[in-house]
Amino acid sequence: MTAALAAGALTLTACGSRDESGGDTTGGDTTTVVIGVDAPLTGDLSALGLGIKNSADLAAKTANKEKYVKGVEFKIEALDDQAQPSVGQQNAQKFISNKDVLGVVGPLNSSVSQQMQKPFNDAGLTQVSPANTGTELTQGDGWKTGDSVRQFKTFFRTATTDEIQGAFAADYLYNQAKIKKVYLIDDQKTYGAGLAASFKTNFTKFGGKIVGSDHINPDDRDFNAVVAKIKKTGAEALYYGGEYPAAAPLSQQLKDSGQNIPLMGGDGIYSGEFPKLNKKADGDLATSVGEPVEKLDSAQTFIKNYEAAGYEDAYEAYGGLTYDATWAIIEAVKLAVEGNDGKVPSDGRKAVLDAMAKVKFDGVTGAISFDEFGDTTNHTMTAYKVKNNAWAPEFSGEPKLG
Repeated sequence: MTAALAAGALTLTACGSRDESGGDTTGGDTTTVVIGVDAPLTGDLSALGLGIKNSADLAAKTANKEKYVKGVEFKIEALDDQAQPSVGQQNAQKFISNKDVLGVVGPLNSSVSQQMQKPFNDAGLTQVSPANTGTELTQGDGWKTGDSVRQFKTFFRTATTDEIQGAFAADYLYNQAKIKKVYLIDDQKTYGAGLAASFKTNFTKFGGKIVGSDHINPDDRDFNAVVAKIKKTGAEALYYGGEYPAAAPLSQQLKDSGQNIPLMGGDGIYSGEFPKLNKKADGDLATSVGEPVEKLDSAQTFIKNYEAAGYEDAYEAYGGLTYDATWAIIEAVKLAVEGNDGKVPSDGRKAVLDAMAKVKFDGVTGAISFDEFGDTTNHTMTAYKVKNNAWAPEFSGEPKLG
């Protein structure tokens, strides 16, 4: 990692008066830089959202403890988007209106991000998501035909795309699990639909067969009708594009019907909540970005200090990616300050955005840098299986495209 992580929680000083360098002063020569965090902090997806908030908080406290950017103290401002695009859009405006916010981490949901990207872009405010995987967010709809065009200069992510994740899942199911017939369901949201589409494209290219497909409402919890349809197809697995609140009861009702086949999904179901909500989760599969954090040497200090900080909620699937997303903004602030005689520039947002193209460091999840679209250059994925009611890693690597 770029710097050792600090154990324990630190007290952040409140913002003071505005100084000539463009930031707020907290006394002496210290300038406060605010990093916004947008995530679902309440509701069904709050387990993931709180892990994002806490991991960003740890990164800011670490930078402050180490005085990583001389003369700068980082403060986290977290807003709850409730996993609702309209709320995310309102939060974006709140961040934009706070002149001390020089970067925003989040959100969790690609559908929420779609409502935040343009306002941030218009304001020149850097956004780094640890969780958005919708390929079109960075490359536009043209990516499907090989005509990728960057959509917003302010958007970056430490999570890889659905194009890569769907291909990895298809490769794993067809070539390693030897499953040839799959039933396909998505929740009609940006993330779920995009993931299912990528999986279908690659699975059929490998030679697999989609024996049936359906769409569900992500708020539904009674799936007996679709489960009965699956039973008639002879499917060997169910691939679900969506998130764990619906995936868990869908999987259990599938098993309750006598179908002993796995449900597989993406990082949206890779949560400790999935096996808690599903009494028959054993054997189910998920993919998630990067290698298992617990197995990375680069992540051991993060894990130790997250635990030492005493957060009530787990760092969950996006903890390491969030720490790296936050640290990317911290690195950009450092570059901006170093290029302005050791002070936060008066045009801090522009300076931070300009610096993002130069950001490169060894993070919790591996080497962090961004390509011409703002996408992470790390394409490693991991397949997980539920064993004894907990996720266990099965295989890590980069996907073979169908």
